[in-house]
Amino acid sequence: MAAIRLLLSLLTGLCAYYFYSQETLSPFKPPEMVRGKRVLVTGSSTGIGEQIAYEFARMGAHLLLTARREKQLKEVAQKCLELGASSARHVVSDMNNLTSAQNVIEDARNKLRGLDYLVLNHVGGSGRFGPFQGDMAAVTSSMTVNFLSYVQLTVSAMTMLQESQGSIIVISSLSGRIGAPFTLSYSAAKFALEGFYSSLRRELRLREISLSVTVAVLGYIDTAKVDCWFTRLPHHLSSIPHNSCYGFDVLFVPPTASIPAPSTGTESLKTRLCVQWEH
Repeated sequence: MAAIRLLLSLLTGLCAYYFYSQETLSPFKPPEMVRGKRVLVTGSSTGIGEQIAYEFARMGAHLLLTARREKQLKEVAQKCLELGASSARHVVSDMNNLTSAQNVIEDARNKLRGLDYLVLNHVGGSGRFGPFQGDMAAVTSSMTVNFLSYVQLTVSAMTMLQESQGSIIVISSLSGRIGAPFTLSYSAAKFALEGFYSSLRRELRLREISLSVTVAVLGYIDTAKVDCWFTRLPHHLSSIPHNSCYGFDVLFVPPTASIPAPSTGTESLKTRLCVQWEH
């Protein structure tokens, strides 16, 4: 019996190693290996996308930035140049329109002459947070922006990425791993991202196509959008992932006088992506 238990323990350990080696981020390439690479970052006018753009700029990449707000995009592109980007261009796009997503990839083809990194980060759609009232328009909008546009960008860029043996980096969140109230439309889209890109990664490996796919699962990050949500719905905070290195432990943390909703929302979980890019 002891031998069987030992064998089962070893088998469990091997299975766990295989699972986490497939799902977690591999170490980032040294900065000198990114210099001169062609990078498209969506949702890069503010927040996480903006910071990702700055990090690639510091490593000397050629950047194409896209979001809806042109003024902010111009400012981010200028700062990228100041930080050391080999070049920084921008294109305004609305990811609620899949044709617009296709056009972004065509811009990358024309302006960058190819693509090495596709960083999918944009977020949008109506009615993302709040009590679900059966609004199908809100569900459709969220799925279009937060899932279908990601797929459209990936499909349109696939040929260029295969030619460069490039990388797809998908910025997801805990909402794609753990269901929570008041996030139904948003969470559904994030779960779809997890399923699509995890399956794509395995299919590419089986077909021996040299194209890496990374899904970065982030916790709650202190951005303007998150702060706006918690300010608007201070009493809807529930099922918040709390004090967990990789975000799999869930603790019910209702807003209180000592832990108000906005500050709880800014509890940033340190995923491997955050640690690598933290300054």
